[in-house]
Amino acid sequence: MENKTWKPTTAGILSIIAGVPAAGSGIIVAFVGSTIAWADIVPLVPNILGIIAIPLIVLGVIAIVGGIFALQRKIWGLALAGAICALASPLSILGVLSIIFVVIGKDEFD
Repeated sequence: MENKTWKPTTAGILSIIAGVPAAGSGIIVAFVGSTIAWADIVPLVPNILGIIAIPLIVLGVIAIVGGIFALQRKIWGLALAGAICALASPLSILGVLSIIFVVIGKDEFD
């Protein structure tokens, strides 16, 4: 393993920053879907919102976990998966940068 550089650290931080809004927006969509008042008029709306919310939450959590592993420089594949999942965020440009930095810093991982 080479000297520690800024690349995996930056990738981890960017992945975490992108993962939090993805998971948060998924939680908000799930909450709105469960509390929607006009569900009696359009009964499929809560189901559709649930279908949208679950992947957002999962991708956000994977992005956060991958960011943590990138900061620790462990399990390169999980760090890369987290960076890829960060693309589902409203801040997807951070996911792109995170992917680039994880790939460039591959040789620093255990």
